Amino acid sequence: MLVPDRHEIKIWILRYWGYKVVIKDKKTGINIEFEIVRSGRKTMCVEVGRKGVIARAPWNVSDSAIVSFVASKSDWILKHLDEMEKREEKLAEGPGKLTDDELQALHDRAAAVIPSRVRFYADKIGVDYGRITIRSQKTRWGSCSAKGNLSFNCLLMLAPEKVLDSVIVHELCHRLEMNHSGRFYSHVTAAYPDYPMCAEWLKVNGPRLMRRLTG
Repeated sequence: MLVPDRHEIKIWILRYWGYKVVIKDKKTGINIEFEIVRSGRKTMCVEVGRKGVIARAPWNVSDSAIVSFVASKSDWILKHLDEMEKREEKLAEGPGKLTDDELQALHDRAAAVIPSRVRFYADKIGVDYGRITIRSQKTRWGSCSAKGNLSFNCLLMLAPEKVLDSVIVHELCHRLEMNHSGRFYSHVTAAYPDYPMCAEWLKVNGPRLMRRLTG
């Protein structure tokens, strides 16, 4: 597959599953994961938002053409992802304790966003799960019970989306190993190679997010 780049070939496909694609920018080393959505539209476009990167295309456009189109927009995508992450970090550093209305808004947004991300990664990892609960915990980002019931902290809506996904993968991998052994983390990093970087982000920035609950 030909993937254009004005600086020789600096972007290539890493993995492909279903309608999710990951390409890597060799210049920055950053992975760009995007979803392909086809419809009756006449042109292709790329959207960057809380739900991630979405490539929208007409029904008759091939996967390879869509990937090439997204690759040609990589600089624009990375710029907007960086701006979105900075906005989220600024919100996370907001003025003290979250109000009840702000906390409810985070809860509602988490309830709207997280289930679809769980479904996607559960299919990728090959596990099932039970109930999904959204909480506002002061010490935990997520949990997985022996029955496969999952819980996630609504404060994850203040973190970059890749960090949210890393927590989701972490909890889903407990369906394979109910521990934190080396074998468990091998499952996590196989499903989400950026996990160590995201875990470090939470280690550094997580306490600041948690303080938004107490002021």
